[in-house]
Amino acid sequence: MSWNDELDSARDRDQTPLEDQQLFLPDTFPDLPPPLDLPPAGGGAAPVDPWDPGLHPVHEPGPGPDKAAVVQTKAQAQTQTQTQAHQAAATATALAHESPPELVPGSELAGDAAGRPRPALAWGRVLAIVNQKGGVGKTTSTINLGAALAEEGARVLLVDFDPQGALSVGLGFNPNAMELTVYNLLLDSSVTFADVVQKTRVEGMDLIPANIDLAGAEIMLVSEVAREQSLQRALGPVKNDYHYILIDCPPSLGLLTVNALTAADAVVIPLECEYFALRGMALLMNSIQRIQERINPRLQVEGILATMLDGRTIHGREVLSRVTDAFGDKLFKTIIHKTIKFAEAPVAGEPILTYAPNSGGAKEYRDLAREVMSR
Repeated sequence: MSWNDELDSARDRDQTPLEDQQLFLPDTFPDLPPPLDLPPAGGGAAPVDPWDPGLHPVHEPGPGPDKAAVVQTKAQAQTQTQTQAHQAAATATALAHESPPELVPGSELAGDAAGRPRPALAWGRVLAIVNQKGGVGKTTSTINLGAALAEEGARVLLVDFDPQGALSVGLGFNPNAMELTVYNLLLDSSVTFADVVQKTRVEGMDLIPANIDLAGAEIMLVSEVAREQSLQRALGPVKNDYHYILIDCPPSLGLLTVNALTAADAVVIPLECEYFALRGMALLMNSIQRIQERINPRLQVEGILATMLDGRTIHGREVLSRVTDAFGDKLFKTIIHKTIKFAEAPVAGEPILTYAPNSGGAKEYRDLAREVMSR
């Protein structure tokens, strides 16, 4: 018997009724010693025998329960307890080995480590990352938003539509060494999408590169019929092969940007939390409105993304407050803060999500991807 069994046995004895416990006492008293045979002193009466049973009547206990029946009852109770314990252990083992439910993207069970449900993925959604001001984070946002969407299981295509080729460089390519780029896809009918597309280091994310040749595309497209729809025609055959197509636009409102806005379903506007960036928003919104009215009525503003915020400065917070007052729900809840990791990641030729996956910037772009997916 183990130590625990011994304790259980003692506890059972302490909790039984008194009549049960009396079964463990002697059934009879020990034999009484014979009375002392002493002559009466002084001829008086015989001395009183202290062992006389008549002077100390003994209470005889009434008939108690049968000892064998009590033992049998305790054995049955112990057997029942052991059976229940075995059943509980078997149930726990079954639950531990039970296969978890299959997670389906877009279902209530699917989600990230934080337990948030994963929004459903759309097919063929084209987003133009646009702002006529340079240095506001367009290329950085295109790379890292695309990588974050790919992490969520989306197939993503990035289109470098800036003659500087910063998007291609940021993903580890040398655009000047490439023979075929987006320029050839736009102007040469013999060049196909498969000839131009490049696989990136991020699984599920492809790239159409660009280089300085694209700067001549605006001149070459002037004589084209429906020249503002050139990019839309180039992406048409493969649009539904990707969940998201992100177009990194040049810092201007020229024909290349008009092509991007014509091909897009929605625009994402990175806005540096700085006065000059805020000042140009009115001109950009007017350009988007003209595209909606004349060329692409389905175009909408997906959201305005506050970037490069330094929360330590009063100026940054004031600009953010003005943007919130002016655009309300159009402003993404996610705010991208300044960090040196954004400058280091392009040197390594990869997104911040793989260069510094646990950094604050990586987390912010993951949150942004979920916002984009839910809109």
